[in-house]
Amino acid sequence: MLNLALAIIQEPEASGGAGLLALRFNLMFWTLIIFGILYWLLSRYAFPAILGSVEAREKALEEAIDAAKRDREEAARILAEHKAQLEGARGEAQKLIAEARQIAEKSRADLLEKTRADQQDMIERARRDIEMERDRAIVALRREAVDLAIAGASKVVEENLDTEKNRQLVDVFLSSLSVSRGPAVTR
Repeated sequence: MLNLALAIIQEPEASGGAGLLALRFNLMFWTLIIFGILYWLLSRYAFPAILGSVEAREKALEEAIDAAKRDREEAARILAEHKAQLEGARGEAQKLIAEARQIAEKSRADLLEKTRADQQDMIERARRDIEMERDRAIVALRREAVDLAIAGASKVVEENLDTEKNRQLVDVFLSSLSVSRGPAVTR
C-alpha cells in the first residue's frame, strides 16, 4: 500500500508535473476565493437560520426541562399531601375504632350493671312475695287452727260458750305464743 501511495505521488513528477505535495498558487488562490465566497454566503444566509433553529431547539429543551422540574416538584408536593391525608385518615380511623371500643365497653358495662340490678330487683321481689305468701299461709293456718279449736271446743262446751268470745280468747292465746316464737300475725 505504501508502494502505491509513493507511485501516485511520484507519477506526476515523472510526467513533468508537480506531485500532490507541490504548491500550485493559482489553484490555491481560487480555492481561497471560493471558500471566502461560500463562507460569506453561509454566514449571511445559512448560519443565522441554522443558529436560530438551534437556539429555538435549545430554548424549547430548556423549557421542557423546566416544565419537567415543575411537574416533578408538583407531583412530589401532591404525593406529600396525599401521604399526609392518608396518615390523617389512618389516625382518624384509629381514633374512631378506639371510640367505638370505648362505647362498646361502656354499653357492655351498663348492660351488665342493669342486668345485675334487674336480678337483684327480681330476687328482692321474690323474697317479698315468698314472705307475703308465708305470712298469708301462717294467717290461714292460724284461722284454720282457731276454727278447728273452736269447733272442737264447741262440741265439748257447746252450751255455755259463745263462738265470738272463744275466737278472741284463742287469738290472744296464739298471739302470746307467736310473740315468744316469731312475728305475730293478727287477722
